[in-house]
Amino acid sequence: MRELADVPAVEVISRAAVMLMSSAAEKLGLADEDPDSSPRRDLDEARRVITALAGLVTASVEYLGPHAGPIRDGLQSLQRAFRESSAHPDEPGKGPGEKYTGPVY
Repeated sequence: MRELADVPAVEVISRAAVMLMSSAAEKLGLADEDPDSSPRRDLDEARRVITALAGLVTASVEYLGPHAGPIRDGLQSLQRAFRESSAHPDEPGKGPGEKYTGPVY
């Protein structure tokens, strides 16, 4: 076990991003065979986690180096999954985190 002070910032940010991505996927029901009937599905919670992820990614993209692309791709996939899961999808630019990332179609 390493001391937190010994962990490089990029690793801390990447781990936080992965945790937020995992949480968003769970809240979208993506871990279940049928996301539409998942008992864990909670779009309000998913919106909050995706927005937090978007803020983190946007604020730290310059420090992520080669990790930035895959994390950004994961974020966009979650934003698209949210839109597809919504009975009444947000307008482009109004979805979770889109005020930080721009519209996701």
